[in-house]
Amino acid sequence: MTSKRQQPTAPIPATRPLQRRALLALGLAATLLAGCGKSAKFVAIPPGATVLAFGDSVTFGVGAAKGEDWPSLLAAKTGWNVVNAGISGDTAENGKNRIQALLTENRPALVVIEIGGNDFLRRKAPMRVKEDIREIIKAIRVSGAQVALVSVPELSLLGVLANRPSDSPIFEELANEEGVTLVPDVFSETLARPELCADKIHPNALGYQFMASGIHARLQKVGLAA
Repeated sequence: MTSKRQQPTAPIPATRPLQRRALLALGLAATLLAGCGKSAKFVAIPPGATVLAFGDSVTFGVGAAKGEDWPSLLAAKTGWNVVNAGISGDTAENGKNRIQALLTENRPALVVIEIGGNDFLRRKAPMRVKEDIREIIKAIRVSGAQVALVSVPELSLLGVLANRPSDSPIFEELANEEGVTLVPDVFSETLARPELCADKIHPNALGYQFMASGIHARLQKVGLAA
């Protein structure tokens, strides 16, 4: 009887540390997995705050009159001081070289990025465009500003022929990897509706209204805008 009681007790001192390690490892894994599923937290931007709209001709407002661009319309919806930093023909590659001066000058609380379309038109590899935009995002985050990234349609012959452009996947990837707000589908949906377009790549006044409403709705949904 004594020997039977002693047999199970002999290995316990050796196995308990292993069991503790296993439990700790499982707990850590569960924590990491739970963290992967969490959404990033965003801080609401109050009326009167400075917001930078950073992009190309679609941000500048080509295709509509002055004051009909989406940054001006977003300002009217939110009460923000939205600085239009759109430059016609701008690329993500060039944008990463001019973002810092704009951040220093304006000190925005939020930067809404709409860029990459001209890179696609010039047949630049999507992964290169992605990394250029990543550098823009990182510069903005270092400045302390929050980021919203507007998805831009990818260059697709099928999409052009069918008049059904779709977002380049690099924007969703970047948003997930960098933990920033994504504004999906709004630009693509605008270009898919002829009544909202001035030409194949630019909205008209109605299109910019559609974009401003879509961007505002998304910023409201994540808590950045009232």
